[in-house]
Amino acid sequence: MKDKFLGLERWTTGASMVLACLMLVVASSLGVFQIVTRFVLEQPAEWSEILIRVSLIWMVFLGIPMAFRQGAMVSVDVLYRWSPPRFRRVLDAIVSIAALALMLVILWYGWDYAMRGRVQTMAGLESLSMVWAYLALPVGAVFSLIGIAGNYLDPKRLELETAQ
Repeated sequence: MKDKFLGLERWTTGASMVLACLMLVVASSLGVFQIVTRFVLEQPAEWSEILIRVSLIWMVFLGIPMAFRQGAMVSVDVLYRWSPPRFRRVLDAIVSIAALALMLVILWYGWDYAMRGRVQTMAGLESLSMVWAYLALPVGAVFSLIGIAGNYLDPKRLELETAQ
Protein backbone atom coordinates (compact mmCIF):
# COMPACT_ATOMS: atom_id res chain seq x y z
CA MET A 1 0.00 0.00 0.00
CA LYS A 2 2.81 2.38 0.95
CA ASP A 3 4.68 1.60 -2.27
CA LYS A 4 1.57 2.19 -4.38
CA PHE A 5 0.95 5.53 -2.69
CA LEU A 6 4.59 6.55 -3.14
CA GLY A 7 4.33 5.57 -6.81
CA LEU A 8 1.24 7.75 -7.16
CA GLU A 9 3.03 10.54 -5.30
CA ARG A 10 6.08 10.32 -7.59
CA TRP A 11 3.80 10.55 -10.61
CA THR A 12 1.72 13.47 -9.31
CA THR A 13 4.72 15.41 -8.03
CA GLY A 14 6.55 14.83 -11.31
CA ALA A 15 3.52 15.92 -13.30
CA SER A 16 3.12 19.06 -11.21
CA MET A 17 6.81 19.88 -11.69
CA VAL A 18 6.56 19.41 -15.46
CA LEU A 19 3.51 21.70 -15.52
CA ALA A 20 5.34 24.25 -13.34
CA CYS A 21 8.26 24.25 -15.78
CA LEU A 22 5.82 24.62 -18.66
CA MET A 23 4.27 27.65 -16.94
CA LEU A 24 7.76 29.17 -16.60
CA VAL A 25 8.29 28.67 -20.33
CA VAL A 26 4.92 30.29 -21.05
CA ALA A 27 5.68 33.26 -18.79
CA SER A 28 9.14 33.86 -20.22
CA SER A 29 7.95 33.46 -23.82
CA LEU A 30 5.12 35.91 -23.24
CA GLY A 31 7.57 38.29 -21.58
CA VAL A 32 9.77 38.28 -24.68
CA PHE A 33 6.67 38.67 -26.85
CA GLN A 34 5.54 41.61 -24.74
CA ILE A 35 8.94 43.32 -25.03
CA VAL A 36 8.97 42.90 -28.80
CA THR A 37 5.42 44.16 -29.27
CA ARG A 38 5.78 47.08 -26.87
CA PHE A 39 9.25 48.40 -27.68
CA VAL A 40 9.98 47.17 -31.19
CA LEU A 41 6.57 47.18 -32.85
CA GLU A 42 5.17 49.88 -30.55
CA GLN A 43 1.87 47.98 -30.44
CA PRO A 44 1.61 46.54 -26.89
CA ALA A 45 -0.47 43.44 -26.36
CA GLU A 46 -2.42 44.14 -23.18
CA TRP A 47 -3.45 40.51 -22.80
CA SER A 48 0.12 39.23 -22.41
CA GLU A 49 0.68 40.86 -19.03
CA ILE A 50 -2.25 39.12 -17.35
CA LEU A 51 -1.25 35.79 -18.88
CA ILE A 52 2.29 36.22 -17.56
CA ARG A 53 0.92 36.91 -14.10
CA VAL A 54 -1.44 33.92 -14.20
CA SER A 55 1.25 31.56 -15.49
CA LEU A 56 3.63 32.66 -12.72
CA ILE A 57 0.94 32.02 -10.11
CA TRP A 58 0.35 28.55 -11.55
CA MET A 59 4.11 27.95 -11.69
CA VAL A 60 4.52 28.69 -8.00
CA PHE A 61 1.59 26.60 -6.82
CA LEU A 62 2.55 23.67 -9.06
CA GLY A 63 6.19 23.87 -7.95
CA ILE A 64 5.43 23.79 -4.22
CA PRO A 65 4.72 20.01 -4.13
CA MET A 66 8.29 19.27 -5.27
CA ALA A 67 9.66 21.49 -2.52
CA PHE A 68 7.55 19.64 0.05
CA ARG A 69 8.60 16.28 -1.35
CA GLN A 70 12.29 17.14 -1.18
CA GLY A 71 11.94 18.35 2.39
CA ALA A 72 12.92 21.85 1.35
CA MET A 73 9.72 23.73 2.06
CA VAL A 74 9.39 23.77 5.83
CA SER A 75 12.94 23.84 6.98
CA VAL A 76 13.58 22.98 10.61
CA ASP A 77 17.15 21.89 10.05
CA VAL A 78 18.56 23.23 13.31
CA LEU A 79 15.94 21.44 15.42
CA TYR A 80 16.43 18.30 13.37
CA ARG A 81 20.20 18.35 13.84
CA TRP A 82 19.98 19.00 17.59
CA SER A 83 17.25 16.47 18.32
CA PRO A 84 17.90 12.85 19.28
CA PRO A 85 17.00 10.23 16.65
CA ARG A 86 13.78 9.19 18.43
CA PHE A 87 12.46 12.75 18.51
CA ARG A 88 13.19 13.32 14.82
CA ARG A 89 10.19 11.26 13.75
CA VAL A 90 7.98 13.26 16.14
CA LEU A 91 9.40 16.44 14.63
CA ASP A 92 8.61 15.08 11.16
CA ALA A 93 5.02 14.45 12.27
CA ILE A 94 4.63 17.95 13.74
CA VAL A 95 6.00 19.61 10.60
CA SER A 96 3.84 17.41 8.36
CA ILE A 97 0.69 18.13 10.35
CA ALA A 98 1.38 21.89 10.24
CA ALA A 99 2.02 21.76 6.48
CA LEU A 100 -1.09 19.63 5.91
CA ALA A 101 -3.18 22.10 7.93
CA LEU A 102 -1.84 25.00 5.87
CA MET A 103 -2.56 23.22 2.59
CA LEU A 104 -6.07 22.31 3.74
CA VAL A 105 -6.74 25.98 4.52
CA ILE A 106 -5.39 26.98 1.10
CA LEU A 107 -7.50 24.25 -0.52
CA TRP A 108 -10.68 25.28 1.28
CA TYR A 109 -10.39 29.04 0.84
CA GLY A 110 -8.76 28.76 -2.58
CA TRP A 111 -11.70 26.76 -3.88
CA ASP A 112 -14.12 29.24 -2.31
CA TYR A 113 -12.23 32.15 -3.84
CA ALA A 114 -12.16 30.48 -7.25
CA MET A 115 -15.91 29.83 -7.17
CA ARG A 116 -16.59 33.44 -6.16
CA GLY A 117 -14.32 34.62 -8.97
CA ARG A 118 -16.34 32.89 -11.68
CA VAL A 119 -18.12 36.13 -12.47
CA GLN A 120 -14.90 38.12 -12.84
CA THR A 121 -13.06 38.34 -16.13
CA MET A 122 -9.38 38.89 -16.82
CA ALA A 123 -8.42 42.43 -17.78
CA GLY A 124 -7.41 42.35 -21.42
CA LEU A 125 -8.97 38.92 -21.85
CA GLU A 126 -12.62 39.55 -21.11
CA SER A 127 -13.60 36.20 -22.58
CA LEU A 128 -11.70 34.31 -19.84
CA SER A 129 -12.97 33.96 -16.31
CA MET A 130 -10.67 34.64 -13.35
CA VAL A 131 -11.60 31.20 -12.07
CA TRP A 132 -8.72 29.84 -14.18
CA ALA A 133 -6.23 31.99 -12.28
CA TYR A 134 -7.72 31.30 -8.86
CA LEU A 135 -7.86 27.54 -9.39
CA ALA A 136 -4.08 27.47 -8.99
CA LEU A 137 -4.55 27.58 -5.21
CA PRO A 138 -6.71 24.48 -4.70
CA VAL A 139 -5.00 22.50 -7.47
CA GLY A 140 -1.55 23.27 -6.03
CA ALA A 141 -2.82 22.43 -2.55
CA VAL A 142 -4.07 19.00 -3.66
CA PHE A 143 -0.70 18.19 -5.26
CA SER A 144 1.03 19.51 -2.12
CA LEU A 145 -1.06 17.33 0.19
CA ILE A 146 0.12 14.28 -1.72
CA GLY A 147 3.73 15.50 -1.63
CA ILE A 148 3.61 16.16 2.12
CA ALA A 149 2.23 12.69 2.80
CA GLY A 150 4.88 11.20 0.51
CA ASN A 151 7.64 13.04 2.33
CA TYR A 152 6.34 11.83 5.69
CA LEU A 153 6.21 8.21 4.51
CA ASP A 154 9.58 8.35 2.72
CA PRO A 155 11.51 11.33 4.14
CA LYS A 156 13.96 13.18 1.94
CA ARG A 157 15.96 16.03 3.32
CA LEU A 158 17.81 17.37 0.35
CA GLU A 159 18.21 20.80 1.97
CA LEU A 160 19.68 19.26 5.10
CA GLU A 161 21.90 16.83 3.19
CA THR A 162 23.39 19.49 0.91
CA ALA A 163 23.90 22.10 3.65
CA GLN A 164 27.37 22.46 5.10
